[in-house]
Amino acid sequence: MKIHSINHLKKIKDQRFLVRVDFNVPLDGKRIKDDYKIASGLETIKYLSAKGGKVIVLTHLGDPAGKVKLALSAAPLANRLATLLKIKIKFISITVGEKVEAAISQMKPGEIIFLENVRFNPGELKNDKAFAKNLASLADVYVNDAFAVSHRPQASVDAIKNYLPAYAGLLLEQELKALNKIVKPKKPLVVMMGGAKIETKAALIANLYSSASHILLGGGLANNFLNYKKFEIGKSLFDAGSLPVIKKLLVGRATDKKILFPVDVIIKNRSGRIFSKKITEVSKSDIIFDIGPETISLYAKYIKNANTIIWNGPMGKFEEVHFKNGTISLARVVAARSRGRAYGVVGGGETVEALKMSKMMEHVDWISTAGGAMLSYLGKAPMPGLKKIVS
Repeated sequence: MKIHSINHLKKIKDQRFLVRVDFNVPLDGKRIKDDYKIASGLETIKYLSAKGGKVIVLTHLGDPAGKVKLALSAAPLANRLATLLKIKIKFISITVGEKVEAAISQMKPGEIIFLENVRFNPGELKNDKAFAKNLASLADVYVNDAFAVSHRPQASVDAIKNYLPAYAGLLLEQELKALNKIVKPKKPLVVMMGGAKIETKAALIANLYSSASHILLGGGLANNFLNYKKFEIGKSLFDAGSLPVIKKLLVGRATDKKILFPVDVIIKNRSGRIFSKKITEVSKSDIIFDIGPETISLYAKYIKNANTIIWNGPMGKFEEVHFKNGTISLARVVAARSRGRAYGVVGGGETVEALKMSKMMEHVDWISTAGGAMLSYLGKAPMPGLKKIVS
């Protein structure tokens, strides 16, 4: 695989670079609750600016559905970027148009401009050619540093590459190199997956099934499989459309050997009491919120013997104190096994949040800024954002 990286650029000074990043971070009003994605995306911007490039930063934030929603303005992101880089950054409250063009025409080498939320424009989600052309007219070179949305056929990651020379940013390049180590993993490979919707995980499970030693399931994802296998899950979270997906996935596969489900769970009953139950003892009024201690011990045994680890999705409702033990305990096991003993990759917003809570982030080999894109890439699904950048 060849990655057309900005490292290969011979001319940067005085060139205009439209850098598509993914700074889609959680907000509390205008306050950024977690700037991990912004901090992860600094290197490309610093690299181009330091070499005299004129850097135009573009991101999405939330899902405004093609309408201007001030609560989803990218202005707080521009402010945080300026704080992290310790330089002045000009924010422009639109994405395309004369105001943007005038500001860019006055840029000096090394300066940075930050544009408004690209999803305020209806042409973005439609992968509209006209909108992509308007974006392309702002720059000399397009840089994709937003791996997390590279599975989306959207104008600022897909159609725009028809009108500008396209390169991978440094973060995108690192993401691809890290994930490619999993394509031919050092075995045993252990995959730990949680979350809720099976349809986003099915391709990865199918693609990694033959090379994985074990696939450990938790969260709503495990509930889907348990429901399919006729276990009682009570009033627990599950994806109602999951049954045909699971049926297709499991045809001819020895699930008793590779795909593992919780053997016990933490439930809340109709009285509000919280306690552990064997999976065979769950009643119709119970709600499953976490994996139980026996499952933690079982899963930990497989992770400790792994040479490659992939983790995507929490094991339960970890954001609540009573139900975080399964996710946080296994996060620590994954981290402890990574960096030398095994090659560990973690991805997905909630998964990274849980890893942070374990206070062991620095021990994991690669923490992806992507969730769905990581699953799509490893599941060999189409990646429109990588066309003309990866060959």
